[in-house]
Amino acid sequence: MLRITDQIALADWELTEQFIRASGPGGQNVNKVSTAVELRFEAARSPHLPGPVKTRLKRLAGRRWTQEGAIVIRCDETRSQARNREIARDRLVELIRAALVKPRRRIPTKPTRASIRRRLDEKTRRGDIKALRGPVKDS
Repeated sequence: MLRITDQIALADWELTEQFIRASGPGGQNVNKVSTAVELRFEAARSPHLPGPVKTRLKRLAGRRWTQEGAIVIRCDETRSQARNREIARDRLVELIRAALVKPRRRIPTKPTRASIRRRLDEKTRRGDIKALRGPVKDS
């Protein structure tokens, strides 16, 4: 059971972890030990998340969201399998908490009359300056 908030907790069947070999530096340890973790969360099938949260989660997850509706988080930061597992779970919790926040609705505003007048006056001024850049006439 992975607790997200006081109201939301994910069941064990929704999470699967697979340990794989890590890439990068680490010497012989990298070649012999599977320390990297691949955490898979079945987000689309989760009964604990409401529909709008799933939609926001899909947008936030980006490339980590699979076609089957799962989120795959891979972590190979440390040499410790337990620490990598902890980091991956923390990342999942942060992602879901970010999706729980409902974005504020934008209220469209109109420019004030004074700002419109200032903009048009400045356009007229710039136009006059550019009009004076023409060729010089002999008198």
